[in-house]
Amino acid sequence: MAREAVYQQSDPAVPGDLPPGDPPVVASASAEGPDDQERKLRPRRLDEMVGQRDVIERLKIAIDAATGRGEPLGHILFDGPPGLGKTTFATVIPAEMGTTVQMANGAGLSAPKDLLPYLTNVSEKSVLFIDEIHRVPKAVEEYLYTAMEDFRIDIVLGEGVNARTLNFELQPFTLIGATTRAGMLSAPLRDRFQIREHLGWYSDDQLCELVIRNAKKLSVEIDQPAAGEIARRSRRTPRLANNRLHWVRDYAQIKAKGSVTIGVARDSLDMIGIDKLGLDKQDRNYLETLIRVFGGGPSGLEAIAHTMNVSSDTLEDEVEPFLLRSELIVRTRRGRMATSKAFEHMKMPPPTL
Repeated sequence: MAREAVYQQSDPAVPGDLPPGDPPVVASASAEGPDDQERKLRPRRLDEMVGQRDVIERLKIAIDAATGRGEPLGHILFDGPPGLGKTTFATVIPAEMGTTVQMANGAGLSAPKDLLPYLTNVSEKSVLFIDEIHRVPKAVEEYLYTAMEDFRIDIVLGEGVNARTLNFELQPFTLIGATTRAGMLSAPLRDRFQIREHLGWYSDDQLCELVIRNAKKLSVEIDQPAAGEIARRSRRTPRLANNRLHWVRDYAQIKAKGSVTIGVARDSLDMIGIDKLGLDKQDRNYLETLIRVFGGGPSGLEAIAHTMNVSSDTLEDEVEPFLLRSELIVRTRRGRMATSKAFEHMKMPPPTL
């Protein structure tokens, strides 16, 4: 097979063209960017971020070291549950480095040709962000290996004895991957990330600070107790805290002349069925079914799903994770069981032996 080299003719914008502190230039072809409201609330610098302080400190060291050497930042993999800031980190890091970022989604990269436009458009020290990277097919994943290690891709033209391979040299860049299922990544791809960070849950105090900061951005008048109430009902997740804040703002605008007090926050969240632990109507229906119909368990998931007339996949993927994390249910070999905390929260008496 004949082999020849192809070199990029046009020199893309270099990182120095962007003044430090400016937001990164984002290019996205297949991935849909965040909506205007979410983008408005996103921090632009690491110092503006709330929570994840240990992750931020490590990233600052890596960024300062790479900048001091004049090299691209090492490839980074963020993993953790949804809504904890993986995409936010992917937009803040380029801003810290004064460079550009391209955004893609793993589900949209079905073949190597879908990845080519992103790789051929990278500029020196720029960032390529792939969200849900665990959904990248094996063929595309293998295509990333040489791009990440050698900053080179091989393009095969033709078939059989007439086929030839073109070696395309890439500008040194940083790949940032985000995944909610790190275990689904193959070991060769996972090991090519020099920096791996797991994002953990936020505390109520951190979410309270986040709500107060974002309320200012939305020009919402809110007091500390109200922000704390929203934080406690947000399942320790920033994305949910922002969603709750948007609803409370709308409620206060119509019912309380725009001012958010703790009473307004409680009334607005009660109206949409969010209780003091952050459970919604479906969460409580699950617990009520498990306790009232099955005596607190043990009960199989299929039995609960059929009783509720809900898909078992919905219960397993959407309802049970938070109930398990909140210690309201436990999984056993015989099935699901409600804990004493669940009986107390639902104000239902435990079964008598």
